[in-house]
Amino acid sequence: MPSDTPPVLLTSPRLNLALLPPDGAARVLAYHEANRDHLGPVSPARPDNFFTVTWWRSRLAQDAEDWRRGLALRLFLLPRESPLSSAPVLGSVSLTDIRRGPLQSCELGFGLDHRAQGQGLMSEAVRAICDYAFGLLGIHRIQANHLPENHRSAAVLRRLGFLEEGLARELVLIDGRWRDHVLTALLAPRPPAK
Repeated sequence: MPSDTPPVLLTSPRLNLALLPPDGAARVLAYHEANRDHLGPVSPARPDNFFTVTWWRSRLAQDAEDWRRGLALRLFLLPRESPLSSAPVLGSVSLTDIRRGPLQSCELGFGLDHRAQGQGLMSEAVRAICDYAFGLLGIHRIQANHLPENHRSAAVLRRLGFLEEGLARELVLIDGRWRDHVLTALLAPRPPAK
């Protein structure tokens, strides 16, 4: 494997999903700056230095360590037609709070550039990471939560087979208010009966 290949690289028809190294910080920052108004209202509070290359270099190094320790997998969506080393970041998809033992579960998170919405890219990315979770990672249950008014995220999850399980009251602190979230989950496909 060439040294410039990310430690985790998933592909879908139009996307590369990559665990980016710290030198990808400027590209990740550009994505977040372009989507500040789009993602801000649905995101928890961010540190004061969130919109700096320094913060993102540190965050990407931590992402690699979290993956190495089996705690989380945070990937960035890159267009397949662009070289990995310079492709613009179109979004992110992550598996966090990976729990082993009798649970074999994790939390799914995702975000997409406002300019890339409506093209099916998020469904493509979420399908790829779920296949990876259920396959190589051996995860049994993937949980995903969204704000009740976030109809786009709800549609992606529904399209991919996530089922609504309830409402978590005041689950996440966003913009100074505790916000309710719709709870959904997807279970690993069962092997066919013999």
